[in-house]
Amino acid sequence: MITVSNLTKNYGSKAAVKNINLAVKKGELFAYLGPNGSGKSTTIKMLMGLLEPTEGTVEISGEPMHLNNTELKRKISFVPDTPDIIGKLTGNEYLNFVASIYKMDKQIYKEKRDELVKMFELQNDLGTLVEEYSHGMRQKLVVIGSLMHSPEVIFLDEPNVGLDPKSNRKLKDYLTEYVKEGNTVFLTTHTLSLAEDIADRICIIYQGEIKALGTLQELREQAGSGKTLEDIFLMLTDGEDAHVQEHTES
Repeated sequence: MITVSNLTKNYGSKAAVKNINLAVKKGELFAYLGPNGSGKSTTIKMLMGLLEPTEGTVEISGEPMHLNNTELKRKISFVPDTPDIIGKLTGNEYLNFVASIYKMDKQIYKEKRDELVKMFELQNDLGTLVEEYSHGMRQKLVVIGSLMHSPEVIFLDEPNVGLDPKSNRKLKDYLTEYVKEGNTVFLTTHTLSLAEDIADRICIIYQGEIKALGTLQELREQAGSGKTLEDIFLMLTDGEDAHVQEHTES
């Protein structure tokens, strides 16, 4: 579903992402973890076709992703790490705008919007200007907008930041069912318990390089019995030489 080959992004003499190779399967929830500044957001922007790589390629469903591939971008979706929305729009106007971008059928749009708005309990706030929303409400609105057109692949960059526990649980349950339907989720999060709960495979990146890749059980076995994901994460991202060998089979 997602194939990444030798992906590299340089900013001047600094390499933000270094020779990343990975394959994410159809119907997989893939967690991409790392500390701040490790290259997670840069990677997602290249996978989304929002940022041109210095080297390497990205394919989604066998089709090359690049800056101008509009049709492929309509099959995917993105929740950024900050819910930046035009404040002078109401919640309803924002969702209408998103639906128009993805050329959604009016009836399907209404049904999916109503389902998701009810799930995140925003039905009484759609007539309010977004600039009056709290951070958590804006985050809910962005998540709703990203899910409405049922994308084949959804990229989530810290989607649970600002969400209350109830909304977090609903999003987690929704994503779990979403991948069971054959869709693919690429998730970054600092909430390691979320990755432990729902990820099929986990990749840990540090200073732009992949340090470990595999199922949670595989990472535990490679790191030593009894290790938690937090233990493994800290071991690989504290600047020491400790390393967990990655599993790259797709």
